[in-house]
Parts: sequence; C-alpha cells; structure tokens
Amino acid sequence: MTALQEEIRELCRSRDAVILAHYYVDGAVQEIADYVGDSFYLAKVAKSDSHRTIVFCGVTFMGESACILNPGKTVLMPAPDAVCPMALMVSAADIAAVRAKYDDLAVVCYINSMADIKALSDICVTSSNALKVVRSLPQKNIFFIPDGNLGRYVAAQVPEKNIILNKGFCHVHASITARDLEAALHAHPAAEIIAHPECSEEVCNLAEYLGSTKELIEYVRTAPAQEFIVCTEQGVLHEMQKVAPGKQFHFVGARQICPNMKRITLEKVRDSLLNGSPVVTVDEALRQKASVPLERMLAAAQG
Repeated sequence: MTALQEEIRELCRSRDAVILAHYYVDGAVQEIADYVGDSFYLAKVAKSDSHRTIVFCGVTFMGESACILNPGKTVLMPAPDAVCPMALMVSAADIAAVRAKYDDLAVVCYINSMADIKALSDICVTSSNALKVVRSLPQKNIFFIPDGNLGRYVAAQVPEKNIILNKGFCHVHASITARDLEAALHAHPAAEIIAHPECSEEVCNLAEYLGSTKELIEYVRTAPAQEFIVCTEQGVLHEMQKVAPGKQFHFVGARQICPNMKRITLEKVRDSLLNGSPVVTVDEALRQKASVPLERMLAAAQG
C-alpha cells in the first residue's frame, strides 16, 4: 500500500468514514474503496452502512442520492464538478406535459437524475432493477426518464406497458456505433459482444448479452467465452480483470471513457477526508420529496 493509500485509510478511521466507488471511476480509486458497485448496489450500501460519513466516488447525482437517503450522515463528494450530462436531459416542464396528456401514468425516473426531477417522479430505477420495477407497477402508461435508450430496452422487454420515451442519453454509450462493433469483431472474430442497455438500439441488436454494469461483470466471470468486446464505460475493465483474469477484453474506441467519472482521484479523496468537504447538501423539503421515489425503488426491488 502506498503512503497516499495509507493516509486515506487512516483518515477514514479517524473520520468514521466509508468510501463508495462506482465501477466507472479510476481503478486506483476502486482499489481504495470499501465498496465498489453500480448505482443500485451503492444506493443500498449508503442506506445500510453505519458509518457517519460517506465519501462518494462517482458523479454528483450519486452523492445527492446518498444524501437524500441518509439525512443524518455527512456525504462528501471528492469531485463536485463530476456531473452526469444525462441527469440534466429532462425538465419539470417535460414531466408536467406528459402528466397532462396521459391518465393512469407513472413517472419512472432512472437514478441518473437530479433531486428536483426525482421529487417529481413516482419511483426510481437503476439499470439493474428497471425491468422488475416497471413490471410491478399498476399503471399502464410509463414515462421513462431521462434515458431514452434504457427506456426503449424496457419497452421491448415489458410490452404490456405503454412506455413513453424521453430524449436523454449517455454520451459514452451513445458514442458506440454498429460500425465500431463490426470493425472490432473483424479484429477479434472469436470475441463475444456484450453491451449495456444504455447503448443504441443498433448496438443492442448486435450484442449477444445485454445487462447492467454489475450483470456484465458477472457475465464475463461465468460465461464460457474467453474473449469479449465490451460496450460500456472502460472503468469496468478493472473489475472484469479481477473476476476473470484469464480472459481478454476489448473496447471499441477512446470515447468509451466518461471524463466526469475520471475526475475523481486519490488525491481528491484524501483532500475531501482531510478537509471534511465538499459536503453534499439538499434542501430538506426537496430531500423529503425526492426520498419517496428512491425508497419506493428499494422496497420494490426487494419485494
């Protein structure tokens, strides 16, 4: 362990802090974290962990969600400028317009969204539990926000619902094209294509397996294939190499890196613990409203 890593662990002990890291952050940050996972897993950990301070290594909506679910804890965000563009791709006006048009409607909000949008939604989902949650809802009409690609994937899997799509997207997943995949497959003909459902429809159609970040990692661990073309953010490589060390993983281009996730560094983690900042704050009235769809998500997924 390096001197910087030792300093971070000692600060965690003295601050009664736990470090949560998303799979897309730099591998060095994943290594120092107490828990590494996707959005759903980290939301559950933030809710159940007993430490008084949470250091959230991810983009801002993740730290905000941890703050919403844990009003008695301090949530530190080492990189407060790490904003997910998709989280800003839906507005209160968009939601109001769809509510006015459709009866028997549930607004289903991908966790990749900000607190003000969560507060206007009926329930939250992640890519890990979206299908289960949407199937469980009594409403026929579902406004799925903000990611249109994940919404389209849900619509195909849950045809009994009328899924109204939003135009949001993840720029990392949207950057992957069918042409990219064809070139990658030509270079690696034995490789199996696996993709996150935030990818475009043409990419999803070419994939042999679709799944959330966590599901993709689990798949490469158990699948008989020895070589994969991975259609998601390249940060997953760190965990994939740990769970399947004998296998090969290929990515289709430099655009498969989220620059916002990569803003989190070990130095910023250390500084946030040392200074007790930046602290994530959410107005209490907004926090109470936004907590409802998040709590419903956790309850529905558990049920």
